[in-house]
Amino acid sequence: MSGVLFTLVFVVLGSSPVVFAEEDAGDIKSDISRIEKKLKKETQELNALKQDLNQINSSLTSTQTLIQRVQNLLNQTEQTIGQKEKEIANLEQQLILERHVLRGLLQEMYFTGDMPLADIVLTEADFLGLLQGSDNLFSTQEKMQEVIRSISEMRAKVSDEKASLEDAKADHAELLALKNKQKQALVSDKIETQDDLEEQQATIAELQSKLQELKGDLNKLLGKSYDAKNIKDAIRFAASKTGIREGFLFGMLSVESRLGASVGGCDFKQSRMSAYRAGIFKEIASELKYDYKTLKVSCPPRSYKGTGGAMGAAQFMPDTWKGYKSTIASRTGHNPPDPWNLTDGVMAMASKLANDGGAKDGKTTITSPCNGKKTSVKWETYASMRYLGWSCYALNNYAKTIQSLSGNYKSL
Repeated sequence: MSGVLFTLVFVVLGSSPVVFAEEDAGDIKSDISRIEKKLKKETQELNALKQDLNQINSSLTSTQTLIQRVQNLLNQTEQTIGQKEKEIANLEQQLILERHVLRGLLQEMYFTGDMPLADIVLTEADFLGLLQGSDNLFSTQEKMQEVIRSISEMRAKVSDEKASLEDAKADHAELLALKNKQKQALVSDKIETQDDLEEQQATIAELQSKLQELKGDLNKLLGKSYDAKNIKDAIRFAASKTGIREGFLFGMLSVESRLGASVGGCDFKQSRMSAYRAGIFKEIASELKYDYKTLKVSCPPRSYKGTGGAMGAAQFMPDTWKGYKSTIASRTGHNPPDPWNLTDGVMAMASKLANDGGAKDGKTTITSPCNGKKTSVKWETYASMRYLGWSCYALNNYAKTIQSLSGNYKSL
């Protein structure tokens, strides 16, 4: 009886890890499916927000163009009104001058007529009436009458033009106020949409990270995590996952870390990395159960101003590693991935190169950092320049050295 019981217990206990593993794998697959569906939905919403933002930006541009046009019209109208006001003032001055001339004529009539000068009212109608009473001044009167009529008509015309311009100015000002309100509303909509877009992008990034972690956990649970035997094995594995040419990856690793043999000669304190990167570095070390103070990283450069802190075979800075962490985990099955692990480090480099187009065939056109001119380079050259940093040195020295070393991979 005891033997039967022992056998039963052994069978149950012996088989339970397999059952649990299958159940866990099923749960993870279910979670992966759920997140993938949610990711698809969130991505659709993100694209809709991008379309809304593009439409708002287009409307904002059109509104701003119209505002500028109306403002220019308003400025021109105000300038024209100012000119009309000057014209009116000049005509008033001419009328005053003509009245002085008429006063002189009346002075002359005073000596020939019976009406005292003080009793003469200086209105245009009276001036004309008085002039008609003097035969010897008839010719002068006729000329003066025409001048006064012309000036009066001109003054009336300019005044009417000014009044029309004032009406147009009011219309322009009203339209300008309306368009400015529309612009404010569009700006408000733009800010709100941008905030929604950023939140959506953060949600998608979080889902993508979780998805990659789940895939890494699934690989690990199912025994699909991979540990390279040596550098050549690591290169072959990373190339198969990313599409990066093995020789190209070999050349990059040769330059960056001597095929993973030289990962840095400084510790955390000596690296002088920024506070931001130091915080991420400590998080990476803590997650991997490492003492951050003793980990080896790259030293600060001597030939130019900068900091150290690059990690492992890929020589990734902590913030760059954080950005590729979930991708590396999903491809190697190591969760969390380790910058100082050969498999993870080589996969990190290959993943970044692939993200920058390093797996593409043919060439791409770039603006040369050396002379600012357009030039055609291989996609591998472009990816390696992005890896080091955009510079003339990266184009003429770094990328060329990597290409020259890539042919040595077969003899590794």
